[in-house]
Amino acid sequence: MSLKKASSWPPAWLTPISDEMIQLGEGDDVIDFAEAFGIITKDSIAGKAGSPMDLRDWQAELLRHLFAHDDKGLKNRVSLVGMPRKNGKSSLMSVVAAYGLVGSTIRGAEVYSCAADKDQARLVFADTKKLIEASELSEMCKLYRDAIEVPETGSVYRVLSAEAYSKEGLSPTMVVFDELHAQPNRELFDVMALAQGARGNLATLIAITTAGVKSDNSGQDSIAYNLYQYGQKVARGEIDDPTFFMAWWEAPQEFDHTDPKTWELANPGFDDICAKSDFESAVLRTPESEFRRKRINNWVSSKDAWLPAGSWDQLAVPSDYTEDDEFIIGFDGSWSNDSTAVVGVRLPRHEDDKPHLFMIQTWEKQPEDDASWRVPTLEVEDVIIQFCTKYRNVREVVFDPPRWTKTMVMLEEMGFPVVGFPTFSAARIVPACQIFYDAVTEQTITHDGNPVLTRHLDNAVVKSDRYGRRITKESAGSPRKIDAAIAAVIALDRCINSTKLEDELSPQFFI
Repeated sequence: MSLKKASSWPPAWLTPISDEMIQLGEGDDVIDFAEAFGIITKDSIAGKAGSPMDLRDWQAELLRHLFAHDDKGLKNRVSLVGMPRKNGKSSLMSVVAAYGLVGSTIRGAEVYSCAADKDQARLVFADTKKLIEASELSEMCKLYRDAIEVPETGSVYRVLSAEAYSKEGLSPTMVVFDELHAQPNRELFDVMALAQGARGNLATLIAITTAGVKSDNSGQDSIAYNLYQYGQKVARGEIDDPTFFMAWWEAPQEFDHTDPKTWELANPGFDDICAKSDFESAVLRTPESEFRRKRINNWVSSKDAWLPAGSWDQLAVPSDYTEDDEFIIGFDGSWSNDSTAVVGVRLPRHEDDKPHLFMIQTWEKQPEDDASWRVPTLEVEDVIIQFCTKYRNVREVVFDPPRWTKTMVMLEEMGFPVVGFPTFSAARIVPACQIFYDAVTEQTITHDGNPVLTRHLDNAVVKSDRYGRRITKESAGSPRKIDAAIAAVIALDRCINSTKLEDELSPQFFI
């Protein structure tokens, strides 16, 4: 093969696999299979429909990594492959699915195409079907609308979706998840991953996707974003998990999304499989958040982001506070069907130091919790008391008063410095949000990188009216929580302003 794009490998994130495991693997067998049977299924810049697939070097390397072996068999039980749209994901996975059905030595193989809905799941399946129909493979297969069977080996390939009623009783050898980011929740993924258990090292689950929104319809991190974060930790060496593989192409969030160099960095098939002219057109008519998600493979929040892309993430540093430091504690919460958060700010130690935000604790209703779930009030109070007892230089405990009046009074009676901050007051919350925004964009704060705080900030949407701009939930009944974001905003506001305000009103004033 000629080297079409030398810069396309490795991707931005790649979990480690040894050369020995790649040599032991069946990646070259999959490549041979692709060169023998792979076809282009749609007219595109890559070629005419029906013409042979010209496997790029980066695609070959990806296949070698996906099908690496250890001394027991397939190394990767779960693989996550991320790249922007129009880089040939579906065509490549159609070859992988066909190989899992007829190319491997497994008898009684069960291969499944999975997606959020059946129409999406059929995309890879339809390409696989065309591949089989166009070759001598059709002589050994029976083709149905949503299934392909190999009678001689008892192997079968089926389409499944999150809409399907039940996936119990399956024993897959290969699962291909297309556009994992679109899964409404993690139920289908978990069912299929667990179902592989009986197959041992013969089974693999490959999820291929573009980036999406960070939370699913439960308000929690989506399964795709969760795996992406996990893959980063494996790639960085923070977690040792030889059964998990991730190859993820992306451009850094802080890069200019209109720059062709950014496009090339994120797209392994740029100006080859996907046309440069298409990017030049799309960037003029596509909102930035949508362009970043689909064309640069950046994760975005569910609405237009409050904070500029990448600005929050690059402020993360390890927490290093001590009992001698001074703190502000920010508190925001509910008591039922919601969440509660306690966020701390370490005040600057010297003139050149920056305030440092860190998560103390959060409580959230989980999807599996029933309607009787309530925020554990006594536990919340105990966490605040324990922190204030251990770190005696807590300057203020800042409360959004509704529903927590008794707690505020109790803490004040114990001698803790309680301050009320009514977030329903535009006069208070609007300038507080601006202070937070400016601190992030001007890089005058740091934070501990806590994923819950990051998610709550991503969930926040901006409300603009005659009073100014402030953050809020996307809707009153939304499962996407922002309590940690509010707690961080009011804590930072008090960190900046507490030394300026000499006559602070008592919390009862706001109740």
